[in-house]
Amino acid sequence: MHSYNEPLPRQPKRVLVAGVSGAGKTTLAGRIAGITGGPHLEIDAIFHGPDWTPRPEFLTDVRSFISADTWTTEWQYDAARHLLAERADLLVWLDFPFARVTLPRVLRRTVGRRVRREELWNGNREAPLRTFFTDRDHIVRWAIRTRWKYVELMPQFVNEYPHVVVVRLRSQREVEEWLRGSLVPAVTG
Repeated sequence: MHSYNEPLPRQPKRVLVAGVSGAGKTTLAGRIAGITGGPHLEIDAIFHGPDWTPRPEFLTDVRSFISADTWTTEWQYDAARHLLAERADLLVWLDFPFARVTLPRVLRRTVGRRVRREELWNGNREAPLRTFFTDRDHIVRWAIRTRWKYVELMPQFVNEYPHVVVVRLRSQREVEEWLRGSLVPAVTG
């Protein structure tokens, strides 16, 4: 894995951003796309159909998007992970302290979306806050339940996809420093 302050071996063209719900994947992916010049696809937007049902066209849409030379998206949804990883050349892993950073973020985001009745994808909105107690897959409960997922996935990812450079970012400070300098590849002579 590359450190946040270590230059990349090459300019990334196809970038994945990994992390648990609330880590800031979509925000960072958008910022990376702005630097690399490729499009950003919020993968949630093509996964969720009306009433939170998975869209049957999801994998077709993923394949279409990743056929381009340059792109950035979030690395999620088990059905798409392999397709995404095969085409990627960089994976940025947001591995922030869960209780101190990620959990408060997912709580603020969820409550804010619900209070504003913000439409997300295909007419969907956050569920009523009381469903935290009744829905096993409520986004906050999901974040809590899956908080160790990437710690388990990353060693396997590194072995299975050696062509993908992995950068692990453990704080917002590391994110900012990496975006300012390390996203640019080292110059070789």
